[in-house]
Amino acid sequence: FTGFTFEPAPATSVQTLLGMAEDSIDDLSITTNFSPRMSWKKKTPFRPISLASRPQLEWRDVEWTEEQKMSLMKTVSSYRPSCEEVTPARILLLGPLSSGKSSFVSSVQSVFNGRVTNRAMVGSSSTSFTKKSFNIRGKKGEDPTGLVLCDIMGLGDGEMIGPTLHDILSVIKGHVPEGHKFSPDQPVRSETLGYVKRPSLKDKIHCVAFVVDASKILTYPKGLSTTFQQLREHISDLGVHQVALLTHIDKICSETAKDVTQVYKSRIIQDTV
Repeated sequence: FTGFTFEPAPATSVQTLLGMAEDSIDDLSITTNFSPRMSWKKKTPFRPISLASRPQLEWRDVEWTEEQKMSLMKTVSSYRPSCEEVTPARILLLGPLSSGKSSFVSSVQSVFNGRVTNRAMVGSSSTSFTKKSFNIRGKKGEDPTGLVLCDIMGLGDGEMIGPTLHDILSVIKGHVPEGHKFSPDQPVRSETLGYVKRPSLKDKIHCVAFVVDASKILTYPKGLSTTFQQLREHISDLGVHQVALLTHIDKICSETAKDVTQVYKSRIIQDTV
């Protein structure tokens, strides 16, 4: 996975909110829009940096205040898709095994529930896994937001480990029913139980978030890089928006691990992004 680079973009509301709710987060993470092109080049290994080695100016402008946190929560809670046919916008989380997808779902839910929430993991078995969707809900009695996070098993190095390219694209196109149990030797077909032959817009995935562990970017196997590139090309052809979510950023920057408000002053995190 050497040299996987992203173009910086303004932080999303959900991501900034997670940073402000540090106590609820299992793994610190950062989100950016996906670059239309990926570049491949050698980089030096990650190493923690000291406060003195960080730039003085923040490379993203974020207000770390309670007022801003509440404003962001209101923005996310009140979001509704502009298309009447789509009630919630569906976001698919894609990433390698143990990249932090399930932890991210739990972190988002924790922020809106006001308490730590642990969602059941989709699973780490290489032979079977389930598609699960999670509504972003507020506290008890509050209506769900207009966002749904969809989680499937992590990607592996090769099609016999993790979901196949065919099955992932079937999920994005809206053919796969909720709760479907995948298996590498049983690809999704029109004969599959619950198969959606004519998916409507509300059945489809509207955004794909690639979840990547910042501390493992340089050690991911070459086959995984190929899988990511193939996915990105196919997803682009479908016209689906893509973003990148960088997790475990506290493992590559000791100052951010101590204080999450330092994240946008970290040179190593900026370089990784």
